[in-house]
Amino acid sequence: MKKITILLFVFIFTLVVSACSKNESILEGSLEDILADIYESDELSDSFKEFIEGVHTIEIEDDRIEYHLGKSNIKFKEAIASVPVMSTSAYELTLIRAKPRQDIEKLKKDIKENVDPQKWVCVGVEKENVIVDNIGDVVILIMSDNEPENLLNAFLSLHDE
Repeated sequence: MKKITILLFVFIFTLVVSACSKNESILEGSLEDILADIYESDELSDSFKEFIEGVHTIEIEDDRIEYHLGKSNIKFKEAIASVPVMSTSAYELTLIRAKPRQDIEKLKKDIKENVDPQKWVCVGVEKENVIVDNIGDVVILIMSDNEPENLLNAFLSLHDE
């Protein structure tokens, strides 16, 4: 009887773990592809789409982690930042792919608490326009006074696709 109870427990536990892992959303494709999907979204105004024609994408290397994410010891699998080549307004959209089994909530909290929305010379972003969210293992950091909620909605809509 004891063996049957243990086997039943293991079976139920396996089903629960399987069900939970299937519900975890992931975004397929490269971070660059995800960024392109965000920028092509109908959520964004035509004027904002004109603005993002002047941005470029950079890979976040170890020596730039603190500048982009607020502290140098933030760990991740890969990250890119979309930043203006030259602009009079502060803007950055960063995508981070977490490492396997990384604590996503801790990663988001570290970024939100440490990122500097005033890091640019002469310009900055209002604190309420610093947004950190995720879909599965992909975390988005938005720092923009121009359409931050639309950018977030464009990102979150990728979950439905």
